[in-house]
Amino acid sequence: MEQSHNHDHDHDHGDVFHSHAPAGKMKLAFFLTAVILIVEFIGGLISHSLALLSDAGHVLTDIGAIGLSWYAMKQSEKPANEGMTFGYYRAGILAAFINGITLILITLWILWEAVHRFQNPEHVTPTWMFISAGVGLAMNLYLGLGMRHEENINVKSAVLHMLGDAAASAGVIVGGIVIAFTHWYVIDPILSVLIALLIAFGAWKIIKQTVSILMEGTPSGIEIPKVVNAILSVKGIQHVHDLHVWTITSGRNALSCHVVVDGKMMVEESQQLLREIEHRLIHLGIGHVTIQTEDPSHLHDESILCNNDAMHDHHH
Repeated sequence: MEQSHNHDHDHDHGDVFHSHAPAGKMKLAFFLTAVILIVEFIGGLISHSLALLSDAGHVLTDIGAIGLSWYAMKQSEKPANEGMTFGYYRAGILAAFINGITLILITLWILWEAVHRFQNPEHVTPTWMFISAGVGLAMNLYLGLGMRHEENINVKSAVLHMLGDAAASAGVIVGGIVIAFTHWYVIDPILSVLIALLIAFGAWKIIKQTVSILMEGTPSGIEIPKVVNAILSVKGIQHVHDLHVWTITSGRNALSCHVVVDGKMMVEESQQLLREIEHRLIHLGIGHVTIQTEDPSHLHDESILCNNDAMHDHHH
């Protein structure tokens, strides 16, 4: 007897299975960030502040990143079709990966700019510098802190952009205050280096997570031994093999495997076993489950995980 079962639980077992991308928030973030860009660019021109103009350039890259995230979220809402059977969920992961790379490039640019500022400190007019950077700080904190609890990795990368901008704006303000009272212009590149390191740390985490998802790695927080024990703990399951666990997109984990059951088991009984397995796996953070049942006489590899030799058709 051989039978496949594919089921996607819709029970409310926490936000991990309801991480619908907040596209509306990203739309708001896109337009408010555009306002920040205009304010900082004009403020930089009026105050002759290279730091503020540089921050405006930083904001410009964020508009591109947030726009990309917004587009990816709208793409992920498209239904599955024959060409894309899982839908467009991975569009968000690709966008998050690009955002992470962008953040690394921004970091390198800030460090490069800081080296030049150490050599040639800039003389600036603080008043417009404070006003423009203050607007950037307030708006970025409002956006970043408002979305910081979202589980979606795409939103996390965009939030990093916003908080990076907020830190940069705060650095411009603090640097401006120090320069206004002490004329110690070297404070500007020092703050720039600290901001760059902060951005780089967050960006590296995003890149590692997206690469793991794109490589079909085992999701963070999922332990294979616990998954196997949960399946084998169901009465009637004799063995499990060809096990795969991966992430479709952030917050949507999937599993496929073969399980060995009594060959004389009725279809109704096997369905009950599958429902019990699904129920146990949903509590381990796995919501999309596909299981193939086999009888003990069916040839299978003793290994829990699928190896290259087991990738062939079992039905020669």
